Amino acid sequence: MALSYDSLNENVKKCQYAVRGELYLRASELQKEGKKIIFTNVGNPHALGQKPLTFPRQVVALCQAPFLLDDPNVGMLFPADAIARAKHYLSLTSGGLGAYSDSRGLPGVRKEVAEFIERRDGYPSDPELIFLTDGASKGVMQILNCVIRGDGDGILVPVPQYPLYSATISLLGGSLVPYYLDESENWGLDVDNLRQSVAQARSQGITVKAMVIINPGNPTGQCLSEANLREILKFCYNEKLVLLGDEVYQQNIYQDERPFISSKKVLMDMGSPFSKEVQLVSFHTVSKGYWGECGQRGGYFEMTNIPPRVVEEIYKVASIALSPNVSAQIFMGLMVSPPKPGDISYDQFARESKGILESLRRRARIMTDGFNSCKNVVCNFTEGAMYSFPQIRLPPGAIQAAKQAGKVPDVFYCLKLLEATGISTVPGSGFGQKEGVFHLRTTILPAEEEMPEIMDSFKKFNDEFMTQYDNNFGYSRM
Repeated sequence: MALSYDSLNENVKKCQYAVRGELYLRASELQKEGKKIIFTNVGNPHALGQKPLTFPRQVVALCQAPFLLDDPNVGMLFPADAIARAKHYLSLTSGGLGAYSDSRGLPGVRKEVAEFIERRDGYPSDPELIFLTDGASKGVMQILNCVIRGDGDGILVPVPQYPLYSATISLLGGSLVPYYLDESENWGLDVDNLRQSVAQARSQGITVKAMVIINPGNPTGQCLSEANLREILKFCYNEKLVLLGDEVYQQNIYQDERPFISSKKVLMDMGSPFSKEVQLVSFHTVSKGYWGECGQRGGYFEMTNIPPRVVEEIYKVASIALSPNVSAQIFMGLMVSPPKPGDISYDQFARESKGILESLRRRARIMTDGFNSCKNVVCNFTEGAMYSFPQIRLPPGAIQAAKQAGKVPDVFYCLKLLEATGISTVPGSGFGQKEGVFHLRTTILPAEEEMPEIMDSFKKFNDEFMTQYDNNFGYSRM
């Protein structure tokens, strides 16, 4: 049978990925027509003007063009510590960046990742239980592929959630088991809600096998407290669930009251039996933080308390793709082992990274304050990650107009926003939300100097939209 839409794998047709869905496609069309588009739909820092950090680019440039290391003038173009690091990483390969690595990644880089985790958490980390991947997303897909056997297997996923999870679970033929975050409590997590979600899934014959947490949150931007993490780990222990800790935004923290704490550190602090029995897989990436190297596709996952035979099977699955890309592995090595005080490049690296994070903190505040100044819009402060997720209280007239247009209400709103302002966002329905409540997600990544103009443009559109459809009763709300 020839390939046609009707003959496609049904799971491919079921999976949806709103971050690059209808809004993104329409924005791309408008851009081709010559309209200026501000793509805030995806956490892609360099595409919105963030400059790459100098030191890692110098090191990888030398690794990509090793003949430069033999040039007598190389010391005039590159600092000595970048030259030394390039030689170090090339020595870890079997033939430079053009040669496959071990399917788990270069052993020397995995050792550097393990040392980073030990420094961060204060507990040992085994390089043999760390796999380097083409971005954290590929690692998530590898693990879910090993966990899900069919539609009888369920994965607990926060709602709102990053649609990587819903799309991958659909693609693999599993069942998504939602648990709702509480917007009125700054997107907090209630363990009683978790219990209800698991009980309901089991009553439908679903075996709940794993739980996903995204910390800091995407799209919601909250940081989980240590107390919340302890509750989650106890819950996973009692219910015998694997915890999948999506921790890719751990460098993106914009307040001092609630710092990032890794799931592994909390698990180890809890001691036996939890530290010996709770199964945990933690994910990280070079795409976020002050690195923002999305296009490099570098990530890792670390496994805790996963049985050796299961690790062997995960290794087998990784081997099918032969090797994660090697230049991204070097970016990962540099991320977990950056210049140290006293190194030639340290001052510049510290200045660049601090400048990016401080600017992101200011942009988070500008965006939150801007949304909260708009008619019928409320927004929690972005504690971490790269996104704002305001609630849009749509009047009945707008909901009716959306229905007549054949659109979900928040999609209708976001399309109108795009057409009027060129701001490309993602409707909250793409992440999941409570029925009758509407949101949008935008990154906080547009250039800081452009942010006031963008928020003024948003406010002008929103307030005119609300006036157009306002009939003063029956708003959508929390």
